Amino acid sequence: MTQIEAARIGIITKEMEEAAKGEEASPEYIRQMIAEGKAVIPNNRNRKARLVAIGKGLRTKVNASIGTSSDIIDASAEVEKALAAEGAGADTLMELSVGGDLDSIRKEVLSATSLSVGSVPLYQAFKEAIERYHDPNKLTEELLFDVLERQCADGISFMAVHCGINRLTIERLNRQGYRYGGLVSRGGSYMVGWMIKNNRENPLYERFDRVVEILKKYDCVLSLGNGLRAGAVHDSLDRAQVQELLINCELANIGQEMGCQMMCEGPGHLPLDDIEANVKLQKRMSGDAPFYVLGPLTTDLAAGYDHISAAIGAAEAARYGADLICYVTPAEHLALPNKDDVVEGVRAARVAAHVGDMVKLGRKGRDMAMSKARRDLKWDEQYSLGLFGERASEIRATRAPEDSDTCTMCGSFCALDNVNVHFRESLKAGGKA
Repeated sequence: MTQIEAARIGIITKEMEEAAKGEEASPEYIRQMIAEGKAVIPNNRNRKARLVAIGKGLRTKVNASIGTSSDIIDASAEVEKALAAEGAGADTLMELSVGGDLDSIRKEVLSATSLSVGSVPLYQAFKEAIERYHDPNKLTEELLFDVLERQCADGISFMAVHCGINRLTIERLNRQGYRYGGLVSRGGSYMVGWMIKNNRENPLYERFDRVVEILKKYDCVLSLGNGLRAGAVHDSLDRAQVQELLINCELANIGQEMGCQMMCEGPGHLPLDDIEANVKLQKRMSGDAPFYVLGPLTTDLAAGYDHISAAIGAAEAARYGADLICYVTPAEHLALPNKDDVVEGVRAARVAAHVGDMVKLGRKGRDMAMSKARRDLKWDEQYSLGLFGERASEIRATRAPEDSDTCTMCGSFCALDNVNVHFRESLKAGGKA
């Protein structure tokens, strides 16, 4: 029995109880949201992981993506990045290797981290087609579905599968005259090429029931991949992207009825004024299925600082209802991320998630407590309340002030220290503040 099947007959599973521990929500609330298709728990019967719930009314989660490339193949480096992402506070991890022995690398990462791990099976399917047949367009259906089964059996907890690319989405792409940014999804571009070369429908769409049955067997979340996501802000909400989103939302509901946990993915690059519409469109069309946002990057000009561009977009997306943020690192568009890039990407996404949750969930109490701790110059309290207290302490320690109550930004000119002396007595006496 899957989580959604259990939830629909009123059962609170041990997974729901575990996921509730990290939320300001009860196990019963999580059960209800899963039953309604509005939340998921990335899980796998074959692997024990630290579980989180993703969805409506819950804290916005952060995903970190790692993986080898065809140029840089170092499994130990990927394990190091996985552990760095976990240490930096990521809630989930995606293992997206395309170079080397993919089965071996995936198993090493799964063994090393306690996080729920996701994948994109098309990467491995097309890589193996190239190795076997010297042509990605000779990929067979059986090889494709074998890869899905193999990755699930290894313990993958959520899987981005590009089911929403079909003949209709490609027709939309052709009619609009292609795109400014082209196709930027690796899996999506290979699948579009396969369909055009073979003049066939996407097997993942055509045999959607088989996809669902494989993932359902392992209670793995099916995350409907965004193969036609915008790779440039000027492609935001174009007809091809919206067509795929529409199909994914329909498939999410079908998969839920079949007893599989479902998420939708999107949107890639979006200017700020398109983010609200994109999130609300996905939520309305899917009946509030969890939304896993990739970025969204809000400008195409920030290479080297794309983690900041994405954090701006992610905060807006979370504000309007996005449930899981895929981080972006400073190396985006430039190079394979290293460990330091991973840490910076996770931290930027965590800030974005918190900023969004302050509005979406009305959670401002921690910020209010921080304000008072800053006002009263309670440094240890500030470190404990901050998202990155250890880093904050390190920065202050490298430029230690003469007066331990202040910092070297202002020193003896500290505004708070100067004015607090006039209010200390009333504060001690239990003043309103």
